[in-house]
Amino acid sequence: METLAKQDRSKERINKIIDAAINIVEDGEIDDLTLAKVAEKSGLKRTSTYKFIPTVDFLKKLIISKCINECLENFSKNILSDSDKGDLIKVTNYIIYNIYEYFFYSSIAQKLILSNTINPPLDSDSIHQLGNVIQETYEESISLDNVFNKEGVCRVVAQIILSIFSLNTKESGKLNDIGKIEASRAVVAYMTSWIKR
Repeated sequence: METLAKQDRSKERINKIIDAAINIVEDGEIDDLTLAKVAEKSGLKRTSTYKFIPTVDFLKKLIISKCINECLENFSKNILSDSDKGDLIKVTNYIIYNIYEYFFYSSIAQKLILSNTINPPLDSDSIHQLGNVIQETYEESISLDNVFNKEGVCRVVAQIILSIFSLNTKESGKLNDIGKIEASRAVVAYMTSWIKR
């Protein structure tokens, strides 16, 4: 029982650290993120912060993972209508809308993922998770039976969307409808080339 209590306290502290880091970046810039500032903002001692979070890069990875999980949860909030099923363009727009909606309203995701590099700094697990949700969404509505390596194709779709959103964010200072439209055009063209083989 004591071990569970320690684990719960550890999770609480890590969440407190992550929340403090998110607040720092949302109120400023990525470069403002230091473990000393996070310790101060979270109300934890520096030694406790360093115990759980050894580096700023490790902390960024935790925040990115949290962002991707929140983005995936967005798919369960929005339902694809039956009338849209079977239509590649409508299903693609539904997928892009769900990802776009999350990133549009999440300044931390825009700053940490989209504004960071031309290829978003996501680990392969995050791309796999996003690709799996994209694949499930397509397969609920459209036959992917003729698509070789469906998993790989859907991971590429995830990368296309995030790369276009990233470029849009850098060029415009914030994600906007141009990114959504261009992502849709690119993904529809890419998926059409696979489905028509």
